[in-house]
Amino acid sequence: MAKGSANIGPKVVPEAHAALDNMKYEIASELGLPVKQGSEDYWGNLSARDCGAVGGHMVQRMIKFAEQNMTQGTMPSK
Repeated sequence: MAKGSANIGPKVVPEAHAALDNMKYEIASELGLPVKQGSEDYWGNLSARDCGAVGGHMVQRMIKFAEQNMTQGTMPSK
């Protein structure tokens, strides 16, 4: 396990990793945070508040996406 990474168990959809990573850096850019993709996920120069804001925005977008899919009847199966 990489230094500083959390052990969160197996990924439910491993193929989504790249898309989620792209979303993370897109949101960080929108928030004006000085990180760039390919930085090996080292965000030690940012405050916990800024990192949490990125995560919060990611969750908001994923909920919105799920709600849109639910209303269109296109929810994926398990």
